[in-house]
Amino acid sequence: MLTFSSGVAIRTCNGLSRRGFLKVGAVGVGGLTLTDMLRASARTGRSRPKSVIMVCLFGGPPHTDTYDLKPDAPDDYRGEFKPIHTNVTGVDICELFPLQAKMWDKLAVIRSVVAGQPDHRDQETHTGFVSGRPSFGSIISKLRGPSTSGVPPYVNLRFESSGLDPAYLGVAHKPFSPRGPGVQNLSLAQNMTAERVNERRALLAGFDDVRREVDASGSMAGMDAFQTRAFDIILSGAARKALDLAQEPAPTLERYKGVEKFLLARRLVEAGVGAVTLDIGNWDTHFDNFKYLKEWLPKVDRALTNLISDLHDRGLQDDVVTVMWGEFGRTPKINNRAGRDHWDPAMSALIAGGGLKMGQMVGSTTARGERPKNRPYTVPQVLSTVYQAIGIDPSQCFADGSGRPLAILDDRDTVSELL
Repeated sequence: MLTFSSGVAIRTCNGLSRRGFLKVGAVGVGGLTLTDMLRASARTGRSRPKSVIMVCLFGGPPHTDTYDLKPDAPDDYRGEFKPIHTNVTGVDICELFPLQAKMWDKLAVIRSVVAGQPDHRDQETHTGFVSGRPSFGSIISKLRGPSTSGVPPYVNLRFESSGLDPAYLGVAHKPFSPRGPGVQNLSLAQNMTAERVNERRALLAGFDDVRREVDASGSMAGMDAFQTRAFDIILSGAARKALDLAQEPAPTLERYKGVEKFLLARRLVEAGVGAVTLDIGNWDTHFDNFKYLKEWLPKVDRALTNLISDLHDRGLQDDVVTVMWGEFGRTPKINNRAGRDHWDPAMSALIAGGGLKMGQMVGSTTARGERPKNRPYTVPQVLSTVYQAIGIDPSQCFADGSGRPLAILDDRDTVSELL
């Protein structure tokens, strides 16, 4: 396995310390066959299926300091930042988001999302459930199978998380998390030809025959698919090329300096990856909330606007849905440490692309940002909207470990304003 360490340790208030990793995810043949996938693509008339980029603001960003400012609230709620106008009449956002303000016609935010739990668990935003269900990337992998370009259908650029698991879909639909010194592990070793790699693949399959015959759990079948995809990635070289930022011109590298994961995400979906997860910052701001935001909100502004602008410039704005959110919002009332604590009754979620209706704010919260005032939406309903935007029916079922059919989502209503 191959992991690219970001070298940044992420620690939240529950004491959990996680080191960031840049991971290449690959899964094997599962769900549709390649023939089925090509046939489905031909039926829809699309040359490529849609992709999803999910940006996780782990720790929970404060909604009232980003997209849902309350300038008329009391001092101990209002915070330090002022709202600014965007290029869409009637839409104001944080003054530290000037780049987004200039392109709001390409963005939308749901301000009235209600989270399902108040703890540092991001399973809900990746699965639609608090625990025990497959991630959206694993669902995409299961339904779409292998890509024709030799890239994995599901890539993770953030730290490991249980929210990224395939659950009962099986190991074949994990994000491929190879560990090693770097991108070079995706290329053939010195003096290793494609023919010799295929010989080793056949030899490895032979060694696995006995274990496969006695395996009743199905895990060997999943490993077979995972292994096959790993070999194909190495032989095709497409993933290695997508991850090679040296392919980008110097001005582009300068624009993304310090936020290179967003550039990698753009390159991966361009190459045909169906689902990319990434993160930026640590948003567990129980103290010094405003000091932290002054540093990180401009980075988010630059990273996000570069990504969305590039997708538009390349004609991919309708082919890629970008989602940016955390696990919950933060308390509208500022605590005695100049921080904001966990707050699940209200949060904001940014959406862009995918053919959805942009240039709007959906829903609103009460005068102090404590709860939805109108148009409340749940996390699964946001995910249902994303699934439908990329052509996946969230009512589809898969059998769990006991053979019981479970739908992708139980709460399948959508954010109607975006469709």
